[in-house]
Amino acid sequence: MAAGAAVFVLFVTMAPSSADDFAAVVPAPLSHTVALKREQFHAAAQPVLTSALLEAYVARKQALQSFDGFDVAAARTELTEAVLSSYIEKRRNRALEAIERVDVTVQPALNAAVLSAYAETQFVPTVKKVKLAEGEKLCLAQAIYHEARGESRDGQLAVANVIINRALSDKYPSSICGVVFQNADKGRYKCQFTFACDGRSDFGKERTAWNHSMQLAETAFYEYQQGRRPGVLPNSVLFYHTTAVAPKWSYAFRRVAAIGSHVFYAQH
Repeated sequence: MAAGAAVFVLFVTMAPSSADDFAAVVPAPLSHTVALKREQFHAAAQPVLTSALLEAYVARKQALQSFDGFDVAAARTELTEAVLSSYIEKRRNRALEAIERVDVTVQPALNAAVLSAYAETQFVPTVKKVKLAEGEKLCLAQAIYHEARGESRDGQLAVANVIINRALSDKYPSSICGVVFQNADKGRYKCQFTFACDGRSDFGKERTAWNHSMQLAETAFYEYQQGRRPGVLPNSVLFYHTTAVAPKWSYAFRRVAAIGSHVFYAQH
């Protein structure tokens, strides 16, 4: 009882004696500047719905519903020499440059007959071009792997350099695969590069070395497509052999460089 009485006395002592002891809490009045800013914001966010606004909205919806611009047929342009010439100036490529080099002493360089002849004899679809490029890179990678996988980067690129030099020479096949597998059909060990006709798989078994050969082939082939070469050797270098042998043919050529276990030659 005594404890309860003490708690009651304490509660009564701490409780406010009247509601009048608290001051009333009300929001501060808005200043003229703040009120003006609020009015400007609402006016900008909510435009006044006027007749002009409704008419503009209806006109816009009707225009969108009747729009048929995507169905308009493209204007047909006559294929003339002037049109083709302007196209060439904007988009240069080897195919059109080849057409430009046609003998024009008798007839214009660009006409229907010339274009038809090109389409029938030289045109190659993009899909086929990509497939040919992949095949060329593979042939180059196989040569790098089998001929120089144990060499330094320069030593491997030097082999690629010789192959590209041959492909760009009029004395050898005009493609990388043609150079790499030249005479491979003549019989065992009668080809230009031993691996190409030794009867074994041309794909590499050492994964790391094979991946590295593929990367170098990618780099060298890109330069080849741009009309450039790896640049490790001069353009005249077309032959090489390992330091483990001394073939008789080497005496007939000019020694240019020795990189790793290969010696490289050019014709005198």
